[in-house]
Amino acid sequence: MIVTVQQHIAQQQESLYPGARGTFSWLLSGITLATKMIQARIRRAGLLDVAGSAGGTNVQGETQQKLDVYANEALVHCLGVRDAVAVLVSEENEEPVTFDRAPETGKYVVIFDPLDGSSNIDVNVSVGTIFSIFLRPEASGGPPHAAALQQGSRQVAAGYVVYGSSTMFVYTAGNGVFGFTLDPNIGAFVLSHEHLRMPDYGHYYSVNEANAGKFPAPYPEYLAQLRDGALGREYSSRYIGSLVADFHRTLLKGGVFLYPPTRTHAQGKLRLLYEANPLAFIAEQAGGLATDGQTRILDLQPTGIHQRTPFLTGSRQEMEAFARLALR
Repeated sequence: MIVTVQQHIAQQQESLYPGARGTFSWLLSGITLATKMIQARIRRAGLLDVAGSAGGTNVQGETQQKLDVYANEALVHCLGVRDAVAVLVSEENEEPVTFDRAPETGKYVVIFDPLDGSSNIDVNVSVGTIFSIFLRPEASGGPPHAAALQQGSRQVAAGYVVYGSSTMFVYTAGNGVFGFTLDPNIGAFVLSHEHLRMPDYGHYYSVNEANAGKFPAPYPEYLAQLRDGALGREYSSRYIGSLVADFHRTLLKGGVFLYPPTRTHAQGKLRLLYEANPLAFIAEQAGGLATDGQTRILDLQPTGIHQRTPFLTGSRQEMEAFARLALR
């Protein structure tokens, strides 16, 4: 029997939250609609004038790709018309997008990276969309960005879409991780991976080893352990350079993904709110772990909406091996 993502969310709400009115599922439908629009553009990237630079930079100082702009506009539009949304935070916008909605109506804060890895579009490498959802704080009289500065442990849902050989929507609402594959014949995300679990260990590690000479301790020693079989198994290096694709492989196959700090980026490069937090929530719900090298990602208190962080995530055995080195 086919189960679409909307049907699955409705079933989850009925069994876990019998008093729910469908507001959350309506919100998620805005994300799935936008990602279908993005997927359709990506599939035609070689045929339409949608690849390459848009000629500007985002708040991070990074060159905006044309598809970055389109993906951001699609998500802002599809989520902005949902009455439940009070605040939108995007990698592409310096400030939050806010809506004048009463607290009893505008209940949610949605944070997203509209198109992670977009510079890889030109060479046909998988890219993705990442999102995180929080409840709007009851005392939200401060500036709009304050509503987004919540610890990752307070997320009510998180997920990503990977646009690759197939388009897959992966999400958690705190009751396990579920994967849905887009069936182009019916235009719907269909349940394909139920209760995803990250293996206890894997045979792959993923890191940009070109920067290894800039990594602080204990990263070089840890990588040497992985290469030398010191953890009791052989490892192969797999690094795509597209966060969603690297994380997706780690989720399914196990192992470890590392984005350490360097001498030039002591605070790391990945963003806490719309990259590390949602992926950490998914990793933990699937049985894995995620830290900044010292502290659990979901325990970090954000101080800015574009805050950066080191990021390590993966199977328990690999993550615990790193923690033992870090504690020495």
